[in-house]
Amino acid sequence: MSIRFYETPFDILVKNFFESDGKFFPISETKSPHPVDIYEDSTGLHLEVACTGLSKEDVQIDIEGDILKISYRKVSSESNNESRTWLQRAIVRRSFDLGYKIASRFDISLAAAEMSNGLLLISIPFAEQAKPKKLAIA
Repeated sequence: MSIRFYETPFDILVKNFFESDGKFFPISETKSPHPVDIYEDSTGLHLEVACTGLSKEDVQIDIEGDILKISYRKVSSESNNESRTWLQRAIVRRSFDLGYKIASRFDISLAAAEMSNGLLLISIPFAEQAKPKKLAIA
């Protein structure tokens, strides 16, 4: 005599949740809505924001307290492109609105930005109190 076990939707959900190849990914492997590289080196925090086809006048950077906001609003130009027949359309030009809470170990008031080769480069130096110090032995 064989016993058959029928899985209910709940059984499938629980089983899928505990499978090792589930849909949960480490934050380092998730996709950002807009390409941004963020790294830290000996000078401070650096953000590289992809701005292909944009000029520095197109992008707005705001600092509100410890929040760094980077945004671009696409101006609709579809009416100018009605006569085009696209053969391939892979360059994405869409609005973006990014916000980052900057840790107190960085001095956001000294942030600097420049546009270079389609990348918006933002550098935020370490705050003076966060820089390494030597302690003299008395």
